[in-house]
Formats: sequence, C-alpha cells, structure tokens
Amino acid sequence: MFEEAQLYSPVTRGEDGVEVHLGENHPGFRDPDYRARRNEIAAVAVDWDPDTPVPDITYTPAEHDVWATVSRELAPKHERYAHSEYLAAKAALGLPTDRVPQLSEVTAQLEPLTGFRYVAAPGLVELREFYGSLAQRMFHSTQYLRHPSEPLYTPEPDVIHEVIGHANQLASPRFAELTQAAGAATARAERDDTVQFLADVFWFTMEFGVMWESGILKAYGAGILSSYGEMDEYSHMEIRPLDLAQMGTLNYDITAYQPVLFAAESLDHLEDVVGTFFDGCDDDTPDRIRATLPAAS
Repeated sequence: MFEEAQLYSPVTRGEDGVEVHLGENHPGFRDPDYRARRNEIAAVAVDWDPDTPVPDITYTPAEHDVWATVSRELAPKHERYAHSEYLAAKAALGLPTDRVPQLSEVTAQLEPLTGFRYVAAPGLVELREFYGSLAQRMFHSTQYLRHPSEPLYTPEPDVIHEVIGHANQLASPRFAELTQAAGAATARAERDDTVQFLADVFWFTMEFGVMWESGILKAYGAGILSSYGEMDEYSHMEIRPLDLAQMGTLNYDITAYQPVLFAAESLDHLEDVVGTFFDGCDDDTPDRIRATLPAAS
C-alpha cells in the first residue's frame, strides 16, 4: 500500500505565487532555475479554468532535448520488453519523439482511438478525483519535465511518464477499457479504503503490470515502460500470479524498483481477473477479498 501524496512534490499558492516544494533528494532541489520553471508550469495548471481549452506550455529547447533523449533511449527497450498490445497502441498513437507534445495534441491523437482525453494538473491530484475521472475517460497529467541532469530518472511522475507511459497504453482499446473500469469502480465507492484498494490493484496492473506472451515475460504497465532502468530489472524480480488479495494489501516502496510483480497469463486473463474485479467492485468487495488471505500466525 502507498500514500498517493508520495507521488508528487506538494504545490501551494502563497503571497509569492505558486510554489512546488521539491524534496532535498530531488535532482533539481539546488537548481534555482529549475525550481522557478517548475513553479511557472505549475501556476499555469493552477490558474487553468477547466471550462476552457487545456493550456499549452512553451517548452524550451533544453526541455525538448530531455524528451528526445528519453524517447530515443526507451524505443529499443520497448521493442524488446513491451507487450505487443502496448507496441501496437504506441504505433497507432504516433507521439512525436523529437519534442514534447502539448496535452491538447495528445488528446487530439488519443481521443479518436479510445475516447480518452488529457487535462492539466499542477502536481498531486487527490486519489478519488484522479481515479474517479478515469470513468469519464479523463486523465490528469502534469506538464513539467524531469531535471536535465538525469534525463533517464525521475523521483515523481512527469509529462514523460504520464504521456509516454500512460498515453501509449491508453491508445489500446483493451487497456483503455480496464482503466475506465477502475475509474467507474472508484466513482461507485463510498469508503476511502475501497478507493485505496482499487488504487493498489491498479498500481500492480496498469502501472507495474507484466504479462506472459509466447513464453516471455513482457511489460505493459506504464510505470515500467516509462522507466529506462526498470525495464532492465523487472524480469529479475519476484514474479507472482495475479492475486487480488495480495495486490490490494501488499506494502511497497514507490521510490525503488518494485521487488514483487504480478503476471497475467495473457491479456484475456488480465481482463477476466482484474477487469471483472473493477466491473463488480463495491464497498464490500475488498473485505471479502482480504478474508481470503491466510491468517497471520
């Protein structure tokens, strides 16, 4: 289980304007220009009126270079490690690899494929709001990029994770259906612990899911497929079969490579187990699932 607030640097508005509070271990913590840029981009999302078009960001050449570097380095790893469903969706979406796409551009290419659209977020989106919006096929995304000193690493989801990881995944009608189903389950939930259970199952599937394909363990989770290092490591982790009780209750650290992953036997199997869970989940479901866990000795 994780607390979603760990995923983003907090964003506040004070007398001096919008501020992104980076942790001391963040690569950009001691870079005043980067911190000012993060504040600037966050302010655009904070000030955005959702009844108006999603705001564009005028990205700098250095920011485009970060996107291009990550795109170039991830491409051969995708060909080697990504599940064919993700690769087909990536090809259909056709994101630019030499520059950062605007969220409006991502939506224009993604919406005709699966109906998903992107909206701007300054940073942390409350758990229920983020997952609940997926029911309307709406994905909240940040617009900033990771620090240029470490283009292949980020301690928090940036636009590279949200777009290269998730938009490519959401261009698959089957992955999009699973994502929307998670959102619909969240919208039905009245209990916060139900939402947390749903978020944790989502974490071990749509974020860090792996799947067998022709006898080879492939990745389909956005967290793996947007991480240069994680793609080299995931097959060496402890691989368990899909287990809703374990996925909904296992403690894990989002700041490190995931030591335990859950593998679907196929995309049909993923839909049968996880899709059925999302479709039928109500506030009593997590308790019934937890009851199947072995009693603690």
